[in-house]
Formats: sequence, C-alpha cells, structure tokens
Amino acid sequence: MFLETLHLALQAILRNALRSFLTILGVVIGVAAVIAMVTVGQGSTDQVEADVSKLGTNLLMIRPGQGQGGPGGASSTAASLTLKDVDAIQDQVSSVNVATPMNSRMMTAILGNTNYSTNVTGTDNRYLEATDWAITEGRDFYDSELRSGTAACILGETVRKELFGSSSPLGDVIRIKQISCRVIGVLEAKGASSFGNDQDDRILIPIRTFHRRVAGNQDVSMIYAAIREGISTDKAKVDIELLMRERRRIGPGEDDDFNVFDMKQITSMLTGISSVLTGLLSAVAAVSLLVGGIGIMNIMLVSVTERTREIGIRLAIGATERQVLMQFLVEAIVLSLLGGLIGILLGLALAVVGSNMLAIPFAPDPVIILLAFGFSAVVGVIFGYFPARRAARMNPIVALRHQ
Repeated sequence: MFLETLHLALQAILRNALRSFLTILGVVIGVAAVIAMVTVGQGSTDQVEADVSKLGTNLLMIRPGQGQGGPGGASSTAASLTLKDVDAIQDQVSSVNVATPMNSRMMTAILGNTNYSTNVTGTDNRYLEATDWAITEGRDFYDSELRSGTAACILGETVRKELFGSSSPLGDVIRIKQISCRVIGVLEAKGASSFGNDQDDRILIPIRTFHRRVAGNQDVSMIYAAIREGISTDKAKVDIELLMRERRRIGPGEDDDFNVFDMKQITSMLTGISSVLTGLLSAVAAVSLLVGGIGIMNIMLVSVTERTREIGIRLAIGATERQVLMQFLVEAIVLSLLGGLIGILLGLALAVVGSNMLAIPFAPDPVIILLAFGFSAVVGVIFGYFPARRAARMNPIVALRHQ
C-alpha cells in the first residue's frame, strides 16, 4: 500500500515537474544555506585553532599594564618589564619550560635599491623554542652575539622573498634603519595567522641589539613563557602572577600592574565569535526552510483544488479518508525530502567553494547534515498535513460535481 501511495505521489510530482521544483526551492535554499554556513563556520574555527597552535597552545604572554583586551592592551603608565624578569620567570617558576623577551617595531629593511617595511623583533634563541619555530636555512644566534648585541639577523620567509627573491640571503648584509645587519638564518614559513597578519613578515635580531640600536632603553615589552608538557597553563599563570607581584612589590589588595594572557583565551575568544556568527547566519538561513514549508502548503492546497474531481472519484470507488490523507501527505513529504537532498548537495558544494576561497579546512558536520535533512522531512509533514486533511475530508458527491 505504501509503495503504491509513493508511486502516485511521484507521478503527481513529475506531472508538474517545473511547479514541483519551484515549490521545493525554498527548502533547497534553506538546507543549502544552513549546511554551507555551518560547514564554513566549523572550518574557520578549525583554522583558528590550527593558527593558534602554531604559536603554541601552552604559551603565556606577560605584558606590563592592566590591559584586559588581549595581548595589545597594556597600560603605558606601568613600569616596563626587564631582562631580569625574563630570567626570574624561567629560573624560579618550575612550571615554565622557557621564557623569552620580545620587543617589536615596524622598520624598513633595505637591500640595494629595494626597501621593504617589516616587523623587526628583538629577542633571543629561546623565542624559537617557545614558539616552536624552526630555522630552515642558516643558524640561530651565537651566545656571543646575544651578549654583545651584534647586528645579526634571522629573516622570515616573506622578508627573504621580498629582498632576495629565490636566492640565499646567508652572509649578505641588509640595513635596518642605521644598522648594517648580517643575515645568519631564515625562519620556517608559517603563513598568515587568524589575526590577519603574515607571521613570516618579520626579522629577528638580538634583544640587546634592539635595546642599544633601536629602542634606546632596556625595556622589555612582552615576555613569552612556554609551559612544560603536562602542566596546566592556569597553574603556571598563577605561579607567574605570584612571582611578578613579588618582583614588582605589589601589596595585598592592590591591583596587578601587569597582565598574563593565555593563548587558550585567544582561541576561546576567536572560536566563540566564529560560533556566534555561524549560529546567527544559520538561524537566518533556517527561516528559508519555514518559507519553503509555507510554499509547499500553498502549492499542495492548489493541487487539492485542481484534483478535486480525482479525489471525489477515489472516495466514490472505495478509497478511505486515511488513504487520501496519506496520498497527499506522502506527496508533500517527498517534495520536502527532494528539496532536502538537493539542498544538501548544493550546500556542500557551496561550502567547498567557500572553504577554497577563504583558505580554510572543509569540515562538514554529519550531524548538521542529518538534522537539516530531518528538518526538511518535518517541514513536509507539518505543512503538508493541512492540505492532505482538506482533501481527505471532501464530500465525494460535492467533489464529483466540481468542474
């Protein structure tokens, strides 16, 4: 019986193929939009987590000031950090594997007639270990270079390409401001981060060189602290805060004049924003499913009106109300499911295109796909029931008189 009802429903749909397609268009758009939005949103979340993991998920950043808005929220009135703070964190906080100083400034690198504006970072070899950044060509700084503040530099991949093209820069001298700096190494390429900046667009120089030749002071603007494997960053954060309060002579009840920021907080913040935006866009897209359901109901009501005489004949020769109800209900459900299937395929195709354009992973969620398909079936049941019930309750005599 069910197969016969399904056959009749398919016949009715194919009889008016164009109208049937236009009927399910709302469902197609709704399902496709939801799947595309959720898939692209999940891909962007995965990309954020991957980008932050490149910096190190076990990484803490210490800055002077009470900034709460992230790594850039330091206060200019707070006392600066020092190299002694870096050594104290590494030597006295057992949960810290390595601590490294970092000062940065945008400067122009010059090679011959080529000028290129880039980020110049003063640090030491511990920076490479803390950020898990390898050197693909050349070497890191010698201890003697770090102690004496020698003008040696390590180039990011973007800087190397801009200044040297495909040739090796090792041993050549570039100028940074008034500093003649010998290139000793090239960093491994990391690409763009979730913050929109090119991680490879930088030059590393010894921190003492930065102090003497660039900054003109001994301040440290930021300390990176990489936490030992298996130790919670929350515990390490508390340990560092206690040490820094002691070193900066902050009394009980007084606010910190420094900020310890966890990379996991950045991950949580960015993924949270991504999830909220994805949820809002998916909710808007889901409205299309309701619109599509209303469209199905309207067309089914028109179909019932057009087929009144057919319904009368079926009732007159012995069809029960239940059979007529099932015929039109199955027809509505089949329309919705067809819309759901086409919407899934279209949504996945759009997600692939979007993922490629945004350079993020393609991350389809089977649960969302099943939910969207199931919701399209529910739409068919809900919005198909009223027209089906109207057809089933027709008076056969009145229906047969219909012209």
